Amino acid sequence: MDLANKLAEERRARLAAERLLELKQAELSAANRKLGRHALALTKQVGATQAEMATVRDENEKVKSDLTVANEKIEIAERRLWLSIQAIQDGFAFFDADSRLIGANGAYIDFFDGLEEIAPGVSYMRILQILTDEGLIDTEDRTPDEWRAMMTDRWLSPTPEPVVMRTWNDQYVKLIDQRGHGGDVVSLALNITSTVRYEAQLREERERAEAANRAKSAFLANMSHEIRTPMNGVVGMAELLADTDLTEEQRLYATTIRHSGEALLVIINDVLDYSKIEAEKLVLHPEPFDLERCVHEVVTLLQPTARDKGLTLLVDFDLFLPTRFVGDPGRVRQVLTNLVGNAVKFTAHGHVLIRVTGVPDDNGGGAVHITVEDTGIGIPADKVDHVFGEFNQVEDERNRQFEGTGLGLAISRRLVEMMGGSVWVESEEGAGSCFGLRLPMPGGDSAPPAPPHLDGRLTHVLVVDDLEVNRTILERQLTALGLRVTACCSGDKALETLAGEDDVGLVISDHNMPDMDGLELAEAVRAAGHRTLPFLLLSSAPGLAESEAGRRHIQGVLQKPAPRGELFAKLAAIGGLVAEPPPRPAEPLPEMTETAHPSDAPRLMRVLAAEDNRTNQLVFNKMVKDLAIELRFANNGEEAVAAYRDFGPDLIFMDISMPGMDGKQATAEIRRIEAGTGAHVPIVALTAHAMAGDAEDILAAGLDHYLTKPLRKSLIHDRLAKAEPPGVRPVFAGARGTPADSETTDSPAQAS
Repeated sequence: MDLANKLAEERRARLAAERLLELKQAELSAANRKLGRHALALTKQVGATQAEMATVRDENEKVKSDLTVANEKIEIAERRLWLSIQAIQDGFAFFDADSRLIGANGAYIDFFDGLEEIAPGVSYMRILQILTDEGLIDTEDRTPDEWRAMMTDRWLSPTPEPVVMRTWNDQYVKLIDQRGHGGDVVSLALNITSTVRYEAQLREERERAEAANRAKSAFLANMSHEIRTPMNGVVGMAELLADTDLTEEQRLYATTIRHSGEALLVIINDVLDYSKIEAEKLVLHPEPFDLERCVHEVVTLLQPTARDKGLTLLVDFDLFLPTRFVGDPGRVRQVLTNLVGNAVKFTAHGHVLIRVTGVPDDNGGGAVHITVEDTGIGIPADKVDHVFGEFNQVEDERNRQFEGTGLGLAISRRLVEMMGGSVWVESEEGAGSCFGLRLPMPGGDSAPPAPPHLDGRLTHVLVVDDLEVNRTILERQLTALGLRVTACCSGDKALETLAGEDDVGLVISDHNMPDMDGLELAEAVRAAGHRTLPFLLLSSAPGLAESEAGRRHIQGVLQKPAPRGELFAKLAAIGGLVAEPPPRPAEPLPEMTETAHPSDAPRLMRVLAAEDNRTNQLVFNKMVKDLAIELRFANNGEEAVAAYRDFGPDLIFMDISMPGMDGKQATAEIRRIEAGTGAHVPIVALTAHAMAGDAEDILAAGLDHYLTKPLRKSLIHDRLAKAEPPGVRPVFAGARGTPADSETTDSPAQAS
């Protein structure tokens, strides 16, 4: 048993050991499996890490490759930049924040004439020292120390100002320095020698041009004086000669002389005006003025010429446009005179029409639109663009039909542009032209003339005119006033209309018409039984119409073209709202006789004329010979001052250019004498000077008025009338004409 027990125990022990071994084997297998799994995970992790390392290695290689390429590109760019900097003809340098040279191109280094010290590392202050010590620059009026201090202060400023240096060999270098955020400085040394010399050359040329312009102005002023002085004798004598008893042939000769002289004056004025515009010395003088009156003054001035050619001058002034504007009336009148004068000159048959309207301005204001239309020769299409050029004429130079300088339109264009406006032309050869201008002129302080309030008293107007354009203008104006208008082209048509119409309240007829003129029509209207029908006559020569026998058949004569105010006044009078006073008979001036109370007779007006030219003295004397004045002449300024003391004149006409003491000096002496007495005698300048500034200089010298030669009798009489003191014998007593009878329109230079 013991053995069996022992075997059983051994068997049990062996089984237990086997079970333990199996257990340990199972644990070992589990551990192996776990270790295998862990090993597999580590293997995968190592593989991933190796892949990542390979990727990083590849990326690193790419970065290294890109960096190498970038470095190569940077080297290439730096090399190109440096080569470009070296190629610059001007100096180029870099300085660090401590003002030490980093690098510079050859042009900058060469400026120091090969000095070895000028190299990277040298300070800017040392460079300034070298410049002065080596005498490389001209410090002008500064000492070397002062110059270096000035340049150092400039260098240390946050924004150094450019400075120009003059070198020892007469070169000019402009330094431009730009400071960066880190304190580094980029410095440019620009060689501006050619620019400086070019500017100096321009200054010299400008000075020569100004000297030449002054010489030209002096020449023109002298020539104007030299031409106008004898022209005063020519035109003045011709005007006086025309006032004498002449045969028709002699009067033709005298008139031709006067017209030729006046034509020469127009040329002189054109040349002087163009010279002033060219030198930019022509000054505008804006002031409130009556534009409608200005237009009609131009028409009145040119009416005789147009009438002699059989032309009709017409004005179409917008009924509701204000009459006063702010501008230079003299220059506006000059432009209109030129445009209308050209239209009359180049028109052989038909009419010349001036239209004036208001148009909106680009700035919200208003502008005046003026056109001058004619039925003349027109302008060829290939020459339209050249009519405003200097010295241009429309006709061929080989066959000049019309006289003139060719400056008028050029001057007009420049004047209009100076006034801020524009000018243009539309034309068709053989069919006439239309010149237009647009002037931005502010409105004045007046409204347009108030239209008449007819209140049904006048409803139907018959207009008779052989010219269609004038019928159209009148019809449009009268229709705008609320009137019914019937227009006829002849007297016969008008009589037929009156026979079939019983409500016509007014007839407005042109004076000069073919077959039956206006006065003959008025007589025929009366003969037809219309004895109370009001009849108005439009005439370009109202004085002539007033003197004709048929005047008794009409109620009034209107200047053709008629200003709006006059037309409105006539319509209102005929409408029964305004009683038109009958014309007053002219009162004869009292005749002065030598035997009528000589002791009580008033004294004569005393007039002193200072003039050194004997011919001009003769002309002046003849112009005033019929006037009741006491005239004395002085041959120079000294005689004028002496005559002022002894003669006590009421008015002095003073020539400006006289030998010895001239007119300005004589006036100054007279004004000095007057300062102690409180008196003031009017002094009128008589001068042949008509250049820019002459009028201002003369008036500033103490003279009161300014007239240019050749003198006009009407202007002399006008000054005498305005200066006539109270208590003297009437200056125009017994004279054949008064200033009111003469044309007193001054030229821009003559207006005082």
